[in-house]
Amino acid sequence: MGLLPELRYPTVAELVSAARTLTARRPGLCVLRQVGLSRAERPLHLLSVGHARRAVLVVAGAHANEPAGGATLLALARRAVAERELRDGTSWHFLLCADPDGASLHTATRPDSLYDYHLGFFRPVGREQPEWAPSALPPDRLPPETLALTGVIDELRPYLQVSLHGTDLGGSWVQLTRDVPGLAEPFAKSAAELHIPVETGASDAAGWPASGPGVRVMPAAGSGPAYPSLPDDARHSTWYHAHRYGGLTAVVEVPMWAGALVDDPEPHPAPAETLRHLAGRLLRDAREVRQVLEEARPGAMEGAGVAGGPLLRAATWGLDLVPGLAADLVRTPPPDGTRAYVASVDAFTRRVPLRAAAMLLREVRETDAHAAARLERLVALWSDAFAVHFRARWVPVAHQVEHQVRTVVAAALHARAGAGAGPGAG
Repeated sequence: MGLLPELRYPTVAELVSAARTLTARRPGLCVLRQVGLSRAERPLHLLSVGHARRAVLVVAGAHANEPAGGATLLALARRAVAERELRDGTSWHFLLCADPDGASLHTATRPDSLYDYHLGFFRPVGREQPEWAPSALPPDRLPPETLALTGVIDELRPYLQVSLHGTDLGGSWVQLTRDVPGLAEPFAKSAAELHIPVETGASDAAGWPASGPGVRVMPAAGSGPAYPSLPDDARHSTWYHAHRYGGLTAVVEVPMWAGALVDDPEPHPAPAETLRHLAGRLLRDAREVRQVLEEARPGAMEGAGVAGGPLLRAATWGLDLVPGLAADLVRTPPPDGTRAYVASVDAFTRRVPLRAAAMLLREVRETDAHAAARLERLVALWSDAFAVHFRARWVPVAHQVEHQVRTVVAAALHARAGAGAGPGAG
């Protein structure tokens, strides 16, 4: 496939270099240009392949801790150059990294284990994530990364936007802002061939209509969220920006480590009781992290949202979500009673305090040896428990990428068939 070496994800600099090489080889077909600057004045690059008006936009790097998307984007670009049929009436456009500032802070590009992955972990607060910022901020306060992304959508008017995402441990699933009939079959076939579990009850899509196993369609406006306390709402994200031009967005998730349990569609014997147990564990784990923080940095929880650095802001933001999320799990009837859904919630409630502990560890490592030792113990203990409980199995990078590539191509073909001669055709 011409990918970068196995067990390694590309950096933003490597993506830009590869895009420049591709453009130099096919200057009449490919264009690489800067479409904006990040808050730290890092450039955002768009690689375009082909010149047809009907467009597909592929976005990588929206979440700093989900690195497979960059390798997938590069493989897709090379394939679009090599395969004329993919360009038949369609141009392909690739936003190399939607959040280069975040990417510079997530350093786990060759993780050997979940513990190693968390030692270099970073994921910004929701309002600083390019795709999610519109759900948390008014239009006049949107970050430049968000404005660059929506500006590209306004220019291209894509019939399909694909956002490449990933999960640390679990399975693969697809979220759609509008149904793409026919996508579920090639998605499931690809996952089976590459030995990647299909996450049939992803908590990210709790209660959403299913187009097929692992393929969920975002609900219409007016339907209540599964977790009322969480601040983000997919319907206010940049995923819906393409709708004003008749397009839609597909979010393709792929795991770094495959996890058992997430693909079991059988009914759980006691979902509500188990969710109450998970809520209690979530509160206990978060309390332990918060205690370390309050002893190491008195008053940090109150001031981090404004004055803290990105690691501290992100960690405290995650901890602040815990009480409401735990209450949601106890008070709200489970929207899905399958074993797969309960397993997905189990993974989610492990991640929140684990990620907070990991980012706080990076924050205090050089200044507070005692707090760092306590946090490192938690990161090691919780990473190991996570991996053991879900029987974690590494998914080769080539398989992660190939599955996303196949799913994107299938989505483009099926969405185009469904779009007919609608907006953007030509």
